[in-house]
Amino acid sequence: MKAKDVQKSLRSVARPDRVEQLQRFFKSGPGEYAEGDILIGVYVPDARKIASEFKTLSITEIKKLLKSKIHEERFVALLILVDQFKIGIRNDQETIYNLYLDNTKYINNWDLVDASAHLIVGPFLEGKSKKILEELAKSEDLWKRRIAMMATFHEIKKSKFKTALKIAKILLNDSHDLIHKSVGWMLREIGKRDLETEEQFLEKHSTKMPRTMLRYAIERFPKEKYRYFLEKKQSK
Repeated sequence: MKAKDVQKSLRSVARPDRVEQLQRFFKSGPGEYAEGDILIGVYVPDARKIASEFKTLSITEIKKLLKSKIHEERFVALLILVDQFKIGIRNDQETIYNLYLDNTKYINNWDLVDASAHLIVGPFLEGKSKKILEELAKSEDLWKRRIAMMATFHEIKKSKFKTALKIAKILLNDSHDLIHKSVGWMLREIGKRDLETEEQFLEKHSTKMPRTMLRYAIERFPKEKYRYFLEKKQSK
């Protein structure tokens, strides 16, 4: 199996009529955060099916896809890496983790990050130092910062919140909407498992948060509590 076989499979299910819509959705226009990204119109379920069919692809061929200018090819490369990381096909977890961090410049849209960071970076760092996440969170690169936040989802699912709260605090004053959304989302996930922990964090930091971050964090709160945190922010 070769990268060109994956590319052929993707083109066989591509929908050119969806490209314009996807370009708007993934902000690939001039001046937008994913300017120049090329999409060919593949549905996510189709991409996942193709990734499953090529899950034993060699690391050399995966790298070719990961460095592609085509969005869906990079997406499939990451899905294959996730599969290989989970079940140990061909490559060991450390190899995959290192490949991931060495190629973050190609993991350059929110869907690419969200489909992979908590399934590769998060589990690899379990029981290890999380210093790399703090470094990523302080990066000037938008996608490294989102990787840092989304990687904590792995431990959040296990009701371990220390790292997620630390990264959220680092990103409180971030200027980008995509970071506001990811931090708010992870805080909401913490709240699903331990509402008191989320509320304690919000009591300390909600007035400093961008409005989008706060709204994402409190999205599932009862009306009274939702209004309380919004008014608390507005009063500052």
